[in-house]
Amino acid sequence: MTRTANILRQATRPAGMAFTGTWQVYHEENLDEYLKELGAPEIITKMRGKVKPVFVIEQDGENFTFTIKTPAFTKVQKFSIGKETEFTTVDGRKYKCTIRVEDGKLIAENEKFTSVREIQGDEMIETSTAGSVTFISKSKRA
Repeated sequence: MTRTANILRQATRPAGMAFTGTWQVYHEENLDEYLKELGAPEIITKMRGKVKPVFVIEQDGENFTFTIKTPAFTKVQKFSIGKETEFTTVDGRKYKCTIRVEDGKLIAENEKFTSVREIQGDEMIETSTAGSVTFISKSKRA
């Protein structure tokens, strides 16, 4: 990418946002409990607990394409900051939420969960809460 193209690409991002890239999950806490709290089928909880997904995030201003990849599936979700979006889980359940930006963090919430995704140094940290369960995922650029 040329220097000019890179500058233009960065200029289309909301301030403080640097989510674009490929991210490999290397650490997760409370995944099983979190998925159970959300009502995920046991088979999904067992399968997901055995893999560390890769996230590919493409950002163009306030529009995002978020791809999750595992050996078993690839799921693509698109959303825009401030607009209601419907997300479909691996097992077909659908959740609507609106994602907003606050202090450089992507925050998604609805009646079932709250998810906060942020960049801290060279890591992407996601902290999601459903009921009394908090799930933490840490990723590094792949």
